[in-house]
Amino acid sequence: QVRLRESGGGSVQAGSSLRLSCAISGSTVDRRCMAWFRQAPGKGREVVATGPSGTSVIDYADSVKGRFTFSRDNAGLTLYLQMNSLKSEDTAMYYCAATRWRTGGWSRCGSSQSEYTYWGQGTQVTVSS
Repeated sequence: QVRLRESGGGSVQAGSSLRLSCAISGSTVDRRCMAWFRQAPGKGREVVATGPSGTSVIDYADSVKGRFTFSRDNAGLTLYLQMNSLKSEDTAMYYCAATRWRTGGWSRCGSSQSEYTYWGQGTQVTVSS
């Protein structure tokens, strides 16, 4: 059972930066895909960035490429989402997520929330223009 807990959200001005963290506990994240999703008011949940554990492969949504960076600490127990040049359209609840464990691991991660089994409670990011 993977437990995820996000933190670091807040209210900022457009153009500012925030760094979100996702603390991982309960089980290894080896051989799983890890991801950040977000959900704006009145909209569906959308992928922000994904990456298989144990690799440097990261895929980003077009809307955040060049502005957001997904990273992990060396121990693999914390995920980060560095968000720069924030825009009002980045306002959303941000979630980290993990897939089930798979024997052969994952070479690439999907972008559909249905592929992710474990979710944090979310952290709110509000960007005012």
